[in-house]
Amino acid sequence: MNKNTLSLIIAAALAAASMNAAASGYRFGSQSVGAQGTADANGAEAADASTIFSNAAGLSRLQGTQVTGGLTVVVPHSTFADSGSKRFTGTSTGGLQTQGDYAPNAVAAPSFYLSHQLNNQWTVGMGMFVPYGTKIDYDNNWSGRYALTNIKLESITLNPSASFKLNEQHAFGFGISAEFMKAKLGQGVDVPGSVQALIASGASGAMAQQIAALGGNPAALRTAQDGHATMNGKDWGFGFNVGYLFSLDKDTRFGIAYRSSISHKLKGGATWDFSSVTADPVVNKVLQAASRKKNSPALVELRTPETLSVNAFHQFNDKWAGMADVTWTRHSRLKDLNIQFVDTGEGDEVIRQNWKNTWRVSLGANYKFDDKLTLRGGIAHDQAPVRSDELRHAALPDSDRNQLSLGLNYKLTPKSSIDLAYSYLAFKDGSTNYRNTCSPLMHNCTGNGELTKGTYQTHLQLLGVAYNHQF
Repeated sequence: MNKNTLSLIIAAALAAASMNAAASGYRFGSQSVGAQGTADANGAEAADASTIFSNAAGLSRLQGTQVTGGLTVVVPHSTFADSGSKRFTGTSTGGLQTQGDYAPNAVAAPSFYLSHQLNNQWTVGMGMFVPYGTKIDYDNNWSGRYALTNIKLESITLNPSASFKLNEQHAFGFGISAEFMKAKLGQGVDVPGSVQALIASGASGAMAQQIAALGGNPAALRTAQDGHATMNGKDWGFGFNVGYLFSLDKDTRFGIAYRSSISHKLKGGATWDFSSVTADPVVNKVLQAASRKKNSPALVELRTPETLSVNAFHQFNDKWAGMADVTWTRHSRLKDLNIQFVDTGEGDEVIRQNWKNTWRVSLGANYKFDDKLTLRGGIAHDQAPVRSDELRHAALPDSDRNQLSLGLNYKLTPKSSIDLAYSYLAFKDGSTNYRNTCSPLMHNCTGNGELTKGTYQTHLQLLGVAYNHQF
């Protein structure tokens, strides 16, 4: 029965299959178009100012003042086929059994990086990128509507950074992250199931008498339709990043980078709409009062996952360079999410996630075609944090995926260039068998008690373009 719950959790939890770009969870996986061309294997390359995201120590390799501005467009394709979703009463939820258009046609995310060399040892910079994002819009009458009807998560991070070059071999980087998130979520409220349960138990008589006493028509109870709830919330959080770059020689480098978790207290409001449950306003008011759902503030506290990356770069000859990256993400910070309905006396809604830590492995290469054109390519495998079908929620139907990327850098002038990148991500089919352990008739918790059961199929494409300039 809870609605606000998801909006919060999403906004905070972070990650995204249907619409997430390349990384697991709600994490938007393309913060650099140049990196995208190698499937993000180039953390030790430090080719442009976007090294602020992958490894701030790479700033030490950039000369003068450099600017990189990019835009990544995500084109997803996702479908869902129901295989037995049920109400808390054990009856079918009904509604649409398939969904083929719940992902947007395309979504876009910008990035911007600036670096400035102060002297032979110090370089500073500023990054702006999208760390997390998702957008899902199911039909209001789909079979899993009691879990979710829509969700939109938007975020942006400002990341001032600096690097210190100790000598020709050792460089260090560090930065501060200021992260803003906002989210909006919608969910169905299982009023029909609640009415059916009351009638079956013989407890609907008192409600019918109350409706009649208020001038309403008790017969309208049998025509009850879904209610709806919406939630929005926002918050600023702060963290840090550190990096180290070791240059074995002029052609070989190794890097290690860490991004901290960020604590969020997502605050917003929950709105419950029973106005269209029946054609009788009196019945609607009685049903909402009986549900104990009232508009209120809502709160969820959580921490985003930290990441640790190890990468390498080697220039084989004048034409070819190879690179690799291994990134570990501590998704296990996200266990159960407790959504609090402030000052209502209602029990929390508990969203079971219990995510696992994940690994992402990528390999990439550059080929210098001539003095102006460099071609790029890369492959990657990324694990999903979802532990099992029983924990795959409609807000994040994530699964393991493989990525193939192609890209290029073309020099427009000696001081400017453009990056282009294309990626295709194929997701493993993701089955869900997620049950909400609460129900609308329980008083110590909030939830619809629904079972969402079916299979998600997803693939997506990424298109990136960026402009680089050195002053």
